[in-house]
Amino acid sequence: MRLPLFFATLGPYKGPMTILSGWFRRLSILTADNKGPWGGPPSGSDDDGKGGNSGGGPRNPWAQPPSGTPRGKQTGPSALDEFLKRARTSGGGGGNGSGFGGRPRIPGTPSPTQLWVIGVGIILILWIAFTAVHSIGPQQRGVVTFLGRYAGTLEPGIRLTMPAPLSSVAKVDVAQISTDTFPEEGSGANLMLTRDQNVVDLDYSVRWIISNPQDFAFQIKDQKSTLRATAESAMRAVVATVSLDQALGGGRDAMEVRAEQQMQSILDRYNSGIRIQGVAIKNASPPAQVIDDFKAVSAAQQEAQGNINRARGYAQQTLARAQADATSFDVLYAQYRLAPEVTRRRLYYETMEQVLARSDKTIVEAPGVVPYLPLSRRKPIPDAIAPAAIAPQTPASGAAQ
Repeated sequence: MRLPLFFATLGPYKGPMTILSGWFRRLSILTADNKGPWGGPPSGSDDDGKGGNSGGGPRNPWAQPPSGTPRGKQTGPSALDEFLKRARTSGGGGGNGSGFGGRPRIPGTPSPTQLWVIGVGIILILWIAFTAVHSIGPQQRGVVTFLGRYAGTLEPGIRLTMPAPLSSVAKVDVAQISTDTFPEEGSGANLMLTRDQNVVDLDYSVRWIISNPQDFAFQIKDQKSTLRATAESAMRAVVATVSLDQALGGGRDAMEVRAEQQMQSILDRYNSGIRIQGVAIKNASPPAQVIDDFKAVSAAQQEAQGNINRARGYAQQTLARAQADATSFDVLYAQYRLAPEVTRRRLYYETMEQVLARSDKTIVEAPGVVPYLPLSRRKPIPDAIAPAAIAPQTPASGAAQ
């Protein structure tokens, strides 16, 4: 029965802070009041047990009035009438003093209008907190727009702006390196035409970062599509200036550098806010439809190049020998002019020496010498006729003369 007295002790509602202070006052009343809702007898008073009160505290409205006055004869309003009156006058729920549903409102509680005001205030505070306070990371920049127009760029940290929908912030990561591959996964071959009218299938990747968040957000509508179109255009322009052998072999480094420069030049003209970090050619090969024929052609070209290299080597050797012979002849001719006879005889001897060195015959010019007998190729002589065959013959007397 303490609750009516607890609400009756509070004044009308004044605001959120008043509500909080009222709750503390109610708590103190609940902990300090040891009397009933209509008051109780003070310490040392005598209660007759019939609801009467002989002391000076609040009396029970249903108890017998003091001094024996009949209940219907009392001159002033009772405590219950005072409580209802206060409930009607402090409610503010309508012209008739009623609260919810036309019933009297408990004093100290907010009215429906006040509850709506409190709810709207809380929603407004949360809306401002979530749309006007922005946390920008160390690698981020915040692009601020006010009523759709660029208003500035937020640096890392906790930043404040106007709440939405007046202002909006788009966070952009300026340190992340993005990579696009050409062609995309599952999109098939990426065929390009070379300078010598050959077709090459080229796979490459492009690395890029955001250098200007404002330009990146406002100058280009579809950044990724624009970047891919620029990369395709630049690479095709570079491939059109090289031959197939350069595209497949040692010309890749130069192609990567030239493609990067052309891409950056195009993006700078667009004010895209993008910086190209590098271009890498992963694979360059003939189209899959002609790969076997291309391998056969490549093998034939390699064989032809080998034959050409061997012919060039033989020509260089022959030319070197001819130059050496010419130099020797010049030296010999100078000697011949100094001593013609001696030089002629020496040349004869040297020439005969070279000719006879390659021959297996022996020529003897002196008369009376026994001709050369090839002993290595003679047949073996039988033992029975060997002494007779090898007996010396006496020369004729005419022969000695």
